[in-house]
Amino acid sequence: MTDAQPDVSVIIGAYEAMPYLVECLASVEAQTIDPGRVEVIAVDDGSTDGTGEYLERFAERAAMPVTVIRQDNSGGPSGPRNVGLGKAAGRYVFFLDADDRLGPEALERMVATADRNGTDVVLGRVEGINRKPPQSMWDRSFDRTDVFSSNIKFTLSAQKLFRRALLERHGMRFDESLWTGEDALFTMEAYLRADGVSVLADHTCYYLVGRDDGKHVTKSGSYTLRFDSARALMNLIAEHVPAGARRDALLVRPFLVTLLPQFGAKYLRDGETVRRHKFELAKPLMEEFWSEGVARRLKVEERLRLHLVAEDEPELLKEVVEFVRAGKQPPAVLERRGRRLYLAYPYFRDTSAAVPDTMYLAAPREARGFPGYREHSAGGTVLRRTVRTARRVLRSGDAARRTRTPGGTAAAA
Repeated sequence: MTDAQPDVSVIIGAYEAMPYLVECLASVEAQTIDPGRVEVIAVDDGSTDGTGEYLERFAERAAMPVTVIRQDNSGGPSGPRNVGLGKAAGRYVFFLDADDRLGPEALERMVATADRNGTDVVLGRVEGINRKPPQSMWDRSFDRTDVFSSNIKFTLSAQKLFRRALLERHGMRFDESLWTGEDALFTMEAYLRADGVSVLADHTCYYLVGRDDGKHVTKSGSYTLRFDSARALMNLIAEHVPAGARRDALLVRPFLVTLLPQFGAKYLRDGETVRRHKFELAKPLMEEFWSEGVARRLKVEERLRLHLVAEDEPELLKEVVEFVRAGKQPPAVLERRGRRLYLAYPYFRDTSAAVPDTMYLAAPREARGFPGYREHSAGGTVLRRTVRTARRVLRSGDAARRTRTPGGTAAAA
């Protein structure tokens, strides 16, 4: 080991990670970055399946320096990550889950990208193996962007390259009181504090692996944990972003990804007691954070379901969820000469339900493709108004010339 500061510290929190850990560590060994520029800090979180022993054997033979820490089980991923972060010496840190894998050249490319652009966070393209990762942020690469100008808010897992100076300057650590969603909180804060974010969309840097044994942390735990996670993320966004359009745009993420699934297909399988409890847990979140600005950024059926949660209408919600679950297509109602499209999900203009029409109004991006829909264009409106004004001016000019001609005849006659 040299005395030079490593470029990147790879932090691996591991619990009962065999046999997935074998390929995980193989992907680290296969990295093209010089071994002297990287260090590995692996924290065995009380495993009993040989994870700790395998890490120690890896440390003995690896070309790069490897630190193995073995501790009693902490109960979640935050503790091991924080321990590893406290030991890290690299200019950057990368959090690698023990059942996942790095893509070829991932570390070299991400470090080079951060250095070239001076950005504090780098996202490398993620692909899934027996899991489906988020996709919307990989349409194009960005040398420099931010959380308001791209779709990165929809990938809040911890598997990013973070400039360690950013984390230390703000004392950032993973919230060990959360049993799920702790990485979303950490990553969103990093996005908000970062001096620029880079996106590598054209090279796979990370493989997200779905475990055959079903022990992945996001697949387990009580539904109440999801409400805790949503509340923490909403509070963080409100703390860092003043009320207005930018906050609304970010709040879409916890509403859509964390809260809404609790009122989807699984809601139909819930018993009455659980359904009622979910409404109770959602109530303070809806009262504080649900707004027209958030609602209009959602698709009709998403907006409608959350509106019914906000209005405490569990029975109406059940029928809407059943409609969506069945794959039914709502009738399209075109008005204003095709420039306004409503999707008539259940209770549309039902006076007994009194759901506002705005809940059914499709935004242009959702309405495009419906036969007869004509997208309203502010530019087109201005152009039409200009043409009408010009015509009026021409007509008034013609009338004036006629009044100056004897007998009221046109001058050209």
